[in-house]
Amino acid sequence: MNLIIIVPIIVSFLISLMLIPFWIRKAQQIKLVWKDMNKSYNQMIAGSGGIIVLLAFLISVLIYVALSTFYFKRIDNLIEILAILLTVMFVGGVGLIDDLLGWQRGGLSKRSRIILVIVAAIPLMAIKAGNSLVNMPFIGNVELGWIYPLLLVPIGIVGATTTFNFLAGFNGLEAGQGILLLVGASIVSYFMGNVWLTIILVCMIFALLAFLMFNWYPARIFPGDVLTYPVGALFAVSAIIGNFEKIALFFFIPFILEFIFKSRGKLIKSSFGVPKKNGCLELKDSKIYGMTHLAIWTLNKMGFDATEKKVVCLVLAFQAFIILLGLIIFRQGIFYV
Repeated sequence: MNLIIIVPIIVSFLISLMLIPFWIRKAQQIKLVWKDMNKSYNQMIAGSGGIIVLLAFLISVLIYVALSTFYFKRIDNLIEILAILLTVMFVGGVGLIDDLLGWQRGGLSKRSRIILVIVAAIPLMAIKAGNSLVNMPFIGNVELGWIYPLLLVPIGIVGATTTFNFLAGFNGLEAGQGILLLVGASIVSYFMGNVWLTIILVCMIFALLAFLMFNWYPARIFPGDVLTYPVGALFAVSAIIGNFEKIALFFFIPFILEFIFKSRGKLIKSSFGVPKKNGCLELKDSKIYGMTHLAIWTLNKMGFDATEKKVVCLVLAFQAFIILLGLIIFRQGIFYV
């Protein structure tokens, strides 16, 4: 069992670590580069680096399946694993298309994204993923039947996939948020007895850790939607299959707040900072249109320079706090099942 855990994780990390420099060179050669928006100087950075993370995740999970099947003679949860891979890889393809069309030119339309992500949820709907017996506040357990797989599952996938993409645009932010969310999900799944699901999540975590080494300030590569869509989808899928939707929703509070802030700007206002020559960021508008805007405002009020790195660290610290708080609040349902 140590082999089945360690090998896929190491492979995931090494593939991501070794192939990202190659992708940086190739992306620059084909002009798949984007402006680093929070810098006062005009620097173009390699884009769509998430494709390497996605490749590392796919290969590592397939190695896990191969070891389980051929070496340990176990085929437990094979259908669920293949459904996860289909959903995550499909939304990754949607994200890549969105990247290639160009986010500054609008990319895919909102309707197209939603339809395509619903299609990505079909594998989970087909296997009736999750538990349709839901505990409702003030009501108790309610059997939702077909409503859960055919309606709530696609809504959950669409919500997590698209909303995770909102809190982005700063060096290290998307990868850092993804790592924290998936670490929280992996802890919950492990203590709820879904060790196989924990291994799947950790494979993505280690691919993201290698990516973050190149994406942290000052970034040499950007993730693109080809990373944010799959990470958001994987988080939602793990919550559905692992039956911990309520705590997953709690973990997602920063993204819910981001959606509320973005809604103030009709989902078209960006949440970048305005870079100054000294490397600090200031707000473009009097209103706050994102968590990063809130971080800039908070740092300024506290008398600190709102550098990009400090903004990202503050947002990540808030996410870590929410996850820790969620583990404490929901501890009875997690650690004592």
